Amino acid sequence: MSEKNRADTKKKMSSRQVVALAGVILLVAMYLITLVVAILNQDSSGRLFQACLVGTIAIPLLIWVYIWMYGKLRGRHTMADLDPDGSVPEDSPASDK
Repeated sequence: MSEKNRADTKKKMSSRQVVALAGVILLVAMYLITLVVAILNQDSSGRLFQACLVGTIAIPLLIWVYIWMYGKLRGRHTMADLDPDGSVPEDSPASDK
């Protein structure tokens, strides 16, 4: 395989992918820690479970807001946009492209 083909097959991760991957890792770690604390029957397991429930809602929501804002600031359509067809309003900066 030539050097050029290797460079083409290696893709740089976008910041959106990095944030999404960090969110997944954070959620999995949070669930594992909650499970271990519950198995060990610690006094703080109830509070940790409540924090896990809040994190289950808050982390994906924050990731969605980040991806949505990224698209708005860059003038691009992202998966977080509320319009599923991908149409760009005529007064947006992306419509000039």
